[in-house]
Amino acid sequence: MNNARAKQLAINLSAVLIIIILALIPFHAFLTVWMSSLIGHYTALRLWKEFLLVIILLCSAFIVLTDKKLRKILINSWLIRLILIFFVIELIWGLIAHSNGGDNTKALLYGWLSDCRYLLFFVVSFIAAKKTSLLKSSSLKLILYPALIVIIFGLLEVFVLPRDFLSHFGYGPNTIRPYQTINNNLRYIRILSTLRGSDALGAYLLVPLSLLTVLLVRGKKAWQLALFTAAGVLVLIFSYSRSAWLGLIVSVAFAVYFGVKSKILKRNLIYIGLALIILLAGVFALERNNTRVQNIVFHTQKNSAIKTTSDQGHSSSIKSGIKDIAKDPLGKGPGTSGPASVYNKKISRIPENYYIQIGQELGVIGLAVYIAISVLVIMSLWARREDTLALALLASFLGLIIVNMLLEAWTDDTLCYLWWGMAGIAIASSPTIKNKNNKLIL
Repeated sequence: MNNARAKQLAINLSAVLIIIILALIPFHAFLTVWMSSLIGHYTALRLWKEFLLVIILLCSAFIVLTDKKLRKILINSWLIRLILIFFVIELIWGLIAHSNGGDNTKALLYGWLSDCRYLLFFVVSFIAAKKTSLLKSSSLKLILYPALIVIIFGLLEVFVLPRDFLSHFGYGPNTIRPYQTINNNLRYIRILSTLRGSDALGAYLLVPLSLLTVLLVRGKKAWQLALFTAAGVLVLIFSYSRSAWLGLIVSVAFAVYFGVKSKILKRNLIYIGLALIILLAGVFALERNNTRVQNIVFHTQKNSAIKTTSDQGHSSSIKSGIKDIAKDPLGKGPGTSGPASVYNKKISRIPENYYIQIGQELGVIGLAVYIAISVLVIMSLWARREDTLALALLASFLGLIIVNMLLEAWTDDTLCYLWWGMAGIAIASSPTIKNKNNKLIL
């Protein structure tokens, strides 16, 4: 087999495997729990997409080695350079921490995996999308079709299914709880659909809802899309994920404002938005003593038997995380904060803020590099905002910044693979608007 045929085979295989990951990732939690209840090996099953990622990485390496033009694009990109610098920091900080006994092997490996996998997926998706149009032509369907299934199942959870329905598929104390509640109150059941939790469901829905908003604003006013959007918002509401609610407001506001062309309409939208904010603030002020409002908005109530509220837990975790960074500005290493830290013998650190997690692990240097990566991704998508996918991803990213300041959303398998994979596709295949800062974008 000559190099040209081998290269094309690598491109096609990469694209197909990326599509498989993007199509199945919204059902990752459900499928792995169900399969493990039948055959066991829960941890191994959870790593299916990482196994595929290794194959894609090998294909991508071969493609880059045999494609001088693509290699030049990657070498000259500041975004790719920063991602490589981030990986080097992860590697060095991790080895130092492990040698000093800062974390055990399992925590370190999980920390590396959690911090790096989605950036790797972004890069390989970019490489594949540069070489084939298959990914871009499938991108909107890969977001919307799986989301439709997730939303339908969520609606069934709200209106039809018993709250413990998922326990029939292996959900339970050793895997994922079949449902969540507000304040341990069974009157307020938080659905999770096919995701690993209610907050994960809420964060995930920002991606398809942002895309649907852009499609509607740009003239795709089919009643099916409007119904799809309304159903998605309803499911998000019943996730009771307040961080996702805030993120959706930011995402939709951005998508609507920059999706419309009329300056007059934009100005009127600002007035409408301000009026709605004032109205909601007034309603909350008047109903602050209402038990239902207290539970839904504040996740507690005056006569609650629980001494510590979730808001107090969030605040305490964030303050503690900031103190850790100030005390140790170089960080403790990957696996010493976030979900990976539960595997350490020492006390785990869950800061409930993804940026603080990076700061605790990699210090101010690693956090600065990570923020720079995020800024360049925003710039790259902004330069392609005329493209529907790029604008939708940019809108959802801004909302997800809010979510990640209140949760560690990028540690969720579904969200990190879907968003960053789609971002790689959008940036690789969408035309840019002329900009004086084009040298900084990918």
